Amino acid sequence: MRTVYRRAAGLAWILPALVLLGVFVYLPLVQNFGFSTFAWDIYSGHQEYVGLDNYRELAGDPVFWGALANNVLYALLSVVFQVFGALLLAALVESVRSPRWQRVLRTVYFIPSAISLTVAGLLFYFVYEPNLGLLNQALDAVGLGRFGRSWLGSEDTAMLSVITMSQWQGFGYSVLLFAVAIQRIPRELYEAAALDGVGPVRRFLRVTLPLVREMTGLMILVTISGAFQVFNEVMVMTSGGPNNSTQVLGTWLYRNGFVRNDFGSAAAIGTVIFVITIVAAVAQLWITRRKRVEW
Repeated sequence: MRTVYRRAAGLAWILPALVLLGVFVYLPLVQNFGFSTFAWDIYSGHQEYVGLDNYRELAGDPVFWGALANNVLYALLSVVFQVFGALLLAALVESVRSPRWQRVLRTVYFIPSAISLTVAGLLFYFVYEPNLGLLNQALDAVGLGRFGRSWLGSEDTAMLSVITMSQWQGFGYSVLLFAVAIQRIPRELYEAAALDGVGPVRRFLRVTLPLVREMTGLMILVTISGAFQVFNEVMVMTSGGPNNSTQVLGTWLYRNGFVRNDFGSAAAIGTVIFVITIVAAVAQLWITRRKRVEW
């Protein structure tokens, strides 16, 4: 009886959270899928059931596939820089012997993350400006002016330019999280490795890397999920241009819903984003759990 009472009491404590999640998270997800089966003009209120036609139109839309490819590129580069690059830099920062310099370096790397994406996007918009921008002027100053170009105005460089800004803005936050994870590793393990004559590279591979695997798995999951929800930086810097070369799923959803007034198609894109992120999350959790069992 006491066990049943405790379970009921525990359920009572979490019930408000479950209700809020159901009303504001899971119910809208179900409604969004329902909306994606309609041709819906939100301004006139006209709705027409079209089944899966919105998804068929997306499958034949080259801009949608280009946007999806940009999100995939965004995710891959983000994992490289904001996960593995940040882990390496965090290990270097934590290897500095002076605690004062450690604090200084953590602060220096974290400052860009304190800047909002909108402000960072505007900042880099002027950095990339072809005539007076800092990047082209720097190239001129070192004799590489021939490589200067309209970075956001060229289909070849626009998406990579946006991704570069995003990595700069979010890199410090990842470094700080990995630094915290490394600080939790017992110092005795590093001292024992040093006494055994293990060099810094092997200490990183044999001690640091295995013991921050939980944080690494979490960062990969968060980074991939965030990469498929990119919106602000693209809207601020390029609005999807030039010639839709920087469209991502979030901006294409916005354009379909609020510019073309096709909310059925926008809802279908939203469902695609949800499916991709949930599949990535489940796959990452499964891989992490399997590795944890092996280790």
